[in-house]
Amino acid sequence: MSGLAIQSVTKRFGDFNAVDDVSLSVPHGTFVCLLGPSGCGKTTLLRMIAGLEEPTAGAILLDGADITGVPTHKRSFGMVFQSLALFPHLSVGDNIAYALRIRGAPKDEQKKRADELLKLVHLPGFADRPVAKLSGGQRQRVAIARALALSPKLFLLDEPMSALDAKLRESMQVELRQLQQRLGITTIVVTHDQREAMTMADLVVVMGEGRIRQAAAPIEIYRKPADAFVADFIGSTNLLQASADSAGRATILGSAVAGLALPSGVAKASVSIRPEDVRLGAPGSGAVDGTVTFVRDLGATIETYVETAGTTIVAVTTPRERVDVAAGDKVGVILPAESCVVVKS
Repeated sequence: MSGLAIQSVTKRFGDFNAVDDVSLSVPHGTFVCLLGPSGCGKTTLLRMIAGLEEPTAGAILLDGADITGVPTHKRSFGMVFQSLALFPHLSVGDNIAYALRIRGAPKDEQKKRADELLKLVHLPGFADRPVAKLSGGQRQRVAIARALALSPKLFLLDEPMSALDAKLRESMQVELRQLQQRLGITTIVVTHDQREAMTMADLVVVMGEGRIRQAAAPIEIYRKPADAFVADFIGSTNLLQASADSAGRATILGSAVAGLALPSGVAKASVSIRPEDVRLGAPGSGAVDGTVTFVRDLGATIETYVETAGTTIVAVTTPRERVDVAAGDKVGVILPAESCVVVKS
């Protein structure tokens, strides 16, 4: 077996299951994002992979070898903490070379490796600079370089960009992904930022209440959510209740949606449809009619909120597709069957 394998791992704190019977396979070179709300177990799972927490049950394997009981310092993993944890009394170069120094590497080897990594993270010539004089983005790069100093088998990051401003965070997301692709190193990032996960990951692992709700490629997570939790957590969606009419067609808000049917034997279910897939037209042109309650122009997109049968449906269009409506107007809401996904509640 190659890569990382998490087998039925559980972590209990007293009577509380922080991680509950989680299994996951991560092939070599994969970029994984553990994604979920606060308290879902993602950081606890990462800490168990790193060896900072011991599983209550289950096993963690790397390339087929059981590393569950292997101490952190013997796992040859690189880790970037949320706080970055740089040494303020050391220079940038000494921070990066710290692990090499602890292992007794010659000074010229330490300097050479630090300089190589500074070029890799786009900070050439920064070796002698004090950490205190770095910007947030520069500190982030130094923390990444330090974690890579020993050429780790696995690269682990715990919400590494949460303290950065929005523009810098997006820039760092792209840089980290490009760096990972160049190095080909297996990388696992904990985040609660859906956009971050969708930007960087090969594999998104959505967690909720200590369990994996879905693990798949970003586009599959977005377009084919496994359940209502995933659909609602990833991006924005309209979660509508559907029931089967006498002919087996799906009925939403009292109207049948042409071409949409619930699975055989299912009388009621939730249906997810992304706002960008909802279309608006003249009253009577869609599955249901409603009244526009709010229009928000965000420049690149326009959000239109429609109230119908006590439910609010959001439609998102580009300026070119914009339907000229205002609050109080009556509209038809078109729900294309091919864009509707039946999900478990």
